[in-house]
Amino acid sequence: MRIAVAGGGPGGLYFAALMKQLDPAHQVTVWERDAPDETFGFGVVFSDETLSGIDNADEVVHAAMESGFARWTDIDIDFNGHRFTVGGQGFAAMSRRDLLRILQERAAALGVTVHHRTPAPDVDELRASHDLVVAADGLHSTIRTKYADVFGPSLDRRRNKYIWLGTDLVFEAFQFFVRQTRWGTMQIHGYPYSDTGSTFIVEMHEDVWRRAGFDRTEDQVFPPGASDTYAVARVRDIFADELRGHQVLTNNSKWLNFTTVRNERWYDGNVVLLGDAAHTAHFSIGSGTKLAMEDALALAACLHEHPTVAGALETYQAERKPVVESTQRAAQASLEWFENIGMYAGQEPARFAFNLLTRSRRITFENLKERDAEFAALMETEFARDQQAPGVAPAMFQPVRIGPLALKNRVVVSPMDMYSAESGVPGDFHLVHLGSKALGGAGLVMTEMVCVSPEGRITPGCTGLWNDEQREAWRRVTDFVHDSTTGRIGLQLGHAGRKGSTQLMWEGMDRPLDDGNWEVIGPSAIPYGTGCHVPREATRDDMDKVVADFAAAAERGVRAGFDLIEVHAAHGYLLSAFLSPVANRRTDAYGGPLENRLRFPLEVFDAVRRAAPPGIPVTVRISATDWMPDGTTEDDAVDIARAFIAHGAAAIDVSTGQVAQDEKPAFGRSYQTPFADRIRHKVAGPAGVKVIAVGAISSYDDVNSILLAGRADLCALGRPHLYNPQWTLQAAAEQEYRGIGGEWPVQWQAGRRPPPASRTDKIPPRLALLREGAAGTVHLRWTPRPDTVSA
Repeated sequence: MRIAVAGGGPGGLYFAALMKQLDPAHQVTVWERDAPDETFGFGVVFSDETLSGIDNADEVVHAAMESGFARWTDIDIDFNGHRFTVGGQGFAAMSRRDLLRILQERAAALGVTVHHRTPAPDVDELRASHDLVVAADGLHSTIRTKYADVFGPSLDRRRNKYIWLGTDLVFEAFQFFVRQTRWGTMQIHGYPYSDTGSTFIVEMHEDVWRRAGFDRTEDQVFPPGASDTYAVARVRDIFADELRGHQVLTNNSKWLNFTTVRNERWYDGNVVLLGDAAHTAHFSIGSGTKLAMEDALALAACLHEHPTVAGALETYQAERKPVVESTQRAAQASLEWFENIGMYAGQEPARFAFNLLTRSRRITFENLKERDAEFAALMETEFARDQQAPGVAPAMFQPVRIGPLALKNRVVVSPMDMYSAESGVPGDFHLVHLGSKALGGAGLVMTEMVCVSPEGRITPGCTGLWNDEQREAWRRVTDFVHDSTTGRIGLQLGHAGRKGSTQLMWEGMDRPLDDGNWEVIGPSAIPYGTGCHVPREATRDDMDKVVADFAAAAERGVRAGFDLIEVHAAHGYLLSAFLSPVANRRTDAYGGPLENRLRFPLEVFDAVRRAAPPGIPVTVRISATDWMPDGTTEDDAVDIARAFIAHGAAAIDVSTGQVAQDEKPAFGRSYQTPFADRIRHKVAGPAGVKVIAVGAISSYDDVNSILLAGRADLCALGRPHLYNPQWTLQAAAEQEYRGIGGEWPVQWQAGRRPPPASRTDKIPPRLALLREGAAGTVHLRWTPRPDTVSA
């Protein structure tokens, strides 16, 4: 093959060397516009997984890299003078210049032609004269830009400012310094990369950056390779204590905004993207160099395994893109956490440290427990102390109060529509469905959305509370929960609005009924999506009836024995539609600015609150974003929560979306939790109001991690309870917890230990001098080699 590589950074060079190693007959040419020793930054960090791949692919490169590694296992967090060390992680780093030198030497030894200080020829010329063109030309890829209509790039420029620096202070581990300055929160990401230096990245929100005066050089144009000396002097001043008299080193160091690069496609014909040209991931969770070298491994392997370039590139994208997107989701969570780091300035120091460590959701409590059991135990102890709990236990099994309602644990069975009622009356199915979840150990079991009127239903199978027959049927369910379990049961009240009069979910979700339609209303005459009902715009008379229906349903709910009432103002139903600018285009007092859009939902909430006695808390579920352009934003969500709290909401149940059919949610594990986190820290926590996180939370590890980090006070799980109605009790058994928070019904106590999975009668011999784990947590610190220090 004739292969052209545009870009002689680590990704491009490593790919070129791998291809020549696989087949010396390949003609591989690399063009690099910079000199051989020019590179941005100082150090690069690798994971053990990546290094294993490099070792398998090219032992020469791996051996050369290994000889220059700084290795350590610890992460140090310094938060306002409080220091925490967490061990057992495992990192390796080296100088970026040394890595480039190793790859350049390896490429030359294998016969790769490399042109430095030479821009690549026009890509059309290259693709005509070569079998393959690799665009490894970085963040500002000219090749990607030229074929943007094919690759479909999106460049997301973020709001934090950062500057990449170095220091001759050799850190012993990963360092996070978080400082509260008079301008706001600033943080340092630092790590050693050699015997003589460390990477030292300073990051802060743009508002903090401006208040601190760093914007003085904002309009200054620096020549290539020059650094912002004013910024460096200010950094040296502000972080003098952290630097301990050591130097700040520069290398083309100036303020930047991180840009997340994504592409819909990674190849076009014989042109393929690699490294930063294809994707970027925030530096707080890893290295772009690491990702680029992993790309190179995958691409070389695919080309070697497939007889055609087309087949190889298709496989490369199919194999590599999902892996990168997973990394990018973690990086996005980490990036957004650091953008909002000022929210956590008031957190208790140990909880802040745990919050930081678990910010990307890739590290969890159980991960940390395996790596550093002492730190994990500290977190459970601190959580119990902070919550004034009677003793130390897994966070999910600590008691909690929602207003006056005491719950035995922090697990909520999320509302899930079952579409199985007759004329709105819950039957045996609902008794077994909800009763089994209460027997299964959850602290609070929520009903599905119970509709306040026949015309407020989603489907003919929805339950209701518009008459006394329905009330008495619900009484049967609440009596069972109270008589047979130690859980509590909550009532979710709602009105479908424009999403009503549709078929049962399994017959055709959101599809209008073929027969028996009823008129639907909404804030405006805008359908939920293509093929959906066009609602009639609600009049004041309509709104008055809805308010009265909610109040009457709440009164029936109280008489039916519910312990809590939740107003459903999420998921595009009537109240949610009023809140959303996507669905609400009214020009009267109920449309326009958020203050107006809140007016009617608050009227409904007030009516429910008046109908319920003080001993029954009233909560609200909201959609914290519409996942739509010009829809509800995360800042709007904070204001919406604030308004409901001012009207007496005892908890905010934070969901997202389902307001419009063409939404584009960013699905992922616990993907809605950051919205709950923001509401908790911005408004609910200071007001003493609980926050419930919901959405793709599936393991007890996720629940404990969310609670310990302070991102929510309770977690609501839906599908996991469908999969396993005893999910909470099983979580107690797996964590070896026995207490009132996870108490088994007396009839089931014989099953509270996990059943044996294999033979247990064999007693293994003692074949080790020391028992596994006896040495405790591994704390490996990086220290410069003696000969380097003496030099």
